[in-house]
Amino acid sequence: MQDDFLLDDQPKRRFRLSAPWRFGRPRWRTLGFLALLLLALLLLYYPIGMVWVHEIDDDPAFAPAEVAPEASHAIATAAALITREVDENHWTANDPFFLPGAALDNMPNFQQGIIAALSRFAVEMTDQIGRTRGSSRADADLEKAAGLLKYPGDVWIFDLSTSWAPTASSETQYRAAQRALISYNQRLAAGNAVFERRSDNLLATLDRMAADLGSASAVLDQHLAQNAGGILDFRADDIFYNIKGRLYAYGLLLRGIGVDYQSVIAERELQAAWDQMMDSFEQASTLQPLVVVNGEPDAQFVPSHLASQGFFLLRARTQLREISNILLK
Repeated sequence: MQDDFLLDDQPKRRFRLSAPWRFGRPRWRTLGFLALLLLALLLLYYPIGMVWVHEIDDDPAFAPAEVAPEASHAIATAAALITREVDENHWTANDPFFLPGAALDNMPNFQQGIIAALSRFAVEMTDQIGRTRGSSRADADLEKAAGLLKYPGDVWIFDLSTSWAPTASSETQYRAAQRALISYNQRLAAGNAVFERRSDNLLATLDRMAADLGSASAVLDQHLAQNAGGILDFRADDIFYNIKGRLYAYGLLLRGIGVDYQSVIAERELQAAWDQMMDSFEQASTLQPLVVVNGEPDAQFVPSHLASQGFFLLRARTQLREISNILLK
């Protein structure tokens, strides 16, 4: 009986010892497979996410949906651009590391170039067009928009360089600026705001735009002088797309200004010169090479996209100055 018990018990012990080996190996294979799958997803997350998010929206036909008869087309264009870049295209300049937009550089620089141009325009609206004379009070909405658009574009909800507490993000500030611009335009349409359609105000605004473009051309000139011929120039595309954003925004704003000041343009017989200038801005702002290369300006095979952009920028700026000269007479 004792021998029978041992014989019966021995297989049970053997079965209990072998069970972990039978079920353990498949379990480790499953965990390994899941780990490899997670690694593959992480490796694909950034490339696919970057392609999904990336958008250099340089459509020259972009325009606000509807503008009231007495409202400003330029102001409506500025507000619509903010909405498009912040809410529709997704603002990428402040994306944290865990979002694929953080790995982009061309789109963030393009968007920040747009905001820089809108900020300059808002200042001119506050100082020149949106007030009767220099001694009159500045419009509160325009002043608010001008201040908010100066906010840095790379601030997320946390800015650990200044504080551990949450802070206002770039998108929050730009949305507030957009609301201020819309508020001003609504009051303008109702006859409760100032928009001076005098030639001297137009002249001052065009001169400030030309000065800003002159600063951009100086950035191009300095970079070409110090880095031309460098095939691996990782700053060239940042500069190219930032200036492209400025040119694009200025082109759209000038189209709106052309509608706002159509009586002045017609009176001074500027329409032909204005149309030529608009064509130059469109050519300058729609340059979009597959890869931005900073070769020598006289290179045979390796182009200098910064030099090409500089040519179109200076052509548009020269025509802007020509219109200013006509307004001076």
